[in-house]
Amino acid sequence: MESDPQRIARGLRQRDIVVLEALVEQYQYRLVRYLVSLLGRRDGVDDIVQEIWLRVLERGGSYDGRSRFEPWFFRVARNIAVDAMRKRPMLSLDSNDEEGGRSSPVSGEPSPYTLAARTQDAERLAHSLQSLEPVYREALVLRFQEDLSLQEISVIVAAPVSTVASRIYRGLATLRPQFEGETA
Repeated sequence: MESDPQRIARGLRQRDIVVLEALVEQYQYRLVRYLVSLLGRRDGVDDIVQEIWLRVLERGGSYDGRSRFEPWFFRVARNIAVDAMRKRPMLSLDSNDEEGGRSSPVSGEPSPYTLAARTQDAERLAHSLQSLEPVYREALVLRFQEDLSLQEISVIVAAPVSTVASRIYRGLATLRPQFEGETA
């Protein structure tokens, strides 16, 4: 019996529109959420999403179905997002400025996280995430929002597992002081 990753790989190799439509339905929300968190803004995301789905269709044959689809898919999405950020200068996901100052959201308007926040804690967390360096924010989003393993994140960001773990640790360590000492 064929596993889900194998079925997806076969469908992508055959350019099966039914499989692609099912993938769009299953991953569209997560993809948009991931891109908004990386870019720190909503504008322009729809164009990038279209480009990602076209790339999935064009290069789907490179997905072999031996592992979960998500790491391959988010790697494609990340590569296209990085290319888009290079074309439109913003914050870089590839920056290695570990010691530099904290980045601020791209615009002065509330971030998508803040707009979507329903509680005061969620609003504070959303603001805090936007203040993190992009590499830390990306690692935290992939780990805790997309529920990917360290190994899967390592594939997506093309960094060793130890680097991914370090980014998550540093991101959490940066957020911790903002939330310590509060009562529930």
